[in-house]
Amino acid sequence: MITVRKSSERGYADHGWLKSFHSFSFADYYNPERMGVGNLRVINEDRIAPGTGFGTHGHRDIEIISYVLSGALGHKDNMGNGTQILPGDVQRMSAGRGIQHSEFNHAADETTHFLQIWIIPNERGIVPGYEQKTFDEAQKRGRLRLVASADGREGSVTIHADAAMYAGLFDGDQAAEMPLNAKRSTYVQVIRGTLLVNGHEAAAGDAVVIENEPLLRLGSGQGAEVIVFDLAP
Repeated sequence: MITVRKSSERGYADHGWLKSFHSFSFADYYNPERMGVGNLRVINEDRIAPGTGFGTHGHRDIEIISYVLSGALGHKDNMGNGTQILPGDVQRMSAGRGIQHSEFNHAADETTHFLQIWIIPNERGIVPGYEQKTFDEAQKRGRLRLVASADGREGSVTIHADAAMYAGLFDGDQAAEMPLNAKRSTYVQVIRGTLLVNGHEAAAGDAVVIENEPLLRLGSGQGAEVIVFDLAP
């Protein structure tokens, strides 16, 4: 079964300094039919205005992945990490038994555009952790590059969850296929451009939920950037 979720169906919040689209119920946006897919709980597409950001706040028992599209995201936490997350970077933070962190756009004249992703972990109360890696364009061009997984295989960041995340860039005749496990869920989020997903056209902000299908097929991209999740049921 294939279900296309249009960008216009997402929740939206405009806080002035922050503009955010919510793929699933989050904060003041609640939709009982959009509570997540499998163990994927949050995909927020955020735009942070220059010189603003999220002050120090806490999380528990969630795996958080940040994927920057443009600009830079300044990160600081109580584990001693202080970094800049740039386009091509994938940051993983395991909140475990509790962390405090802030996220800030330090630029004077550029908006930070990024995805914040939450995945439910396998185990509660683990020791908090942090990891950040860069996956350049060449690694993602015309293919699905594994960027996060439960075992850190192929150089991906390690998440404490039964899930895997892939990223790809597709243009023209570039295409990719991936076998699917019918007992699991697949969630495809188009970030930029347009792309055919198993024959269904999807544009920036659209998502495609795939269940009980043997194969994922991506192609006919026009400036497309996409992330794909393999998820526990």
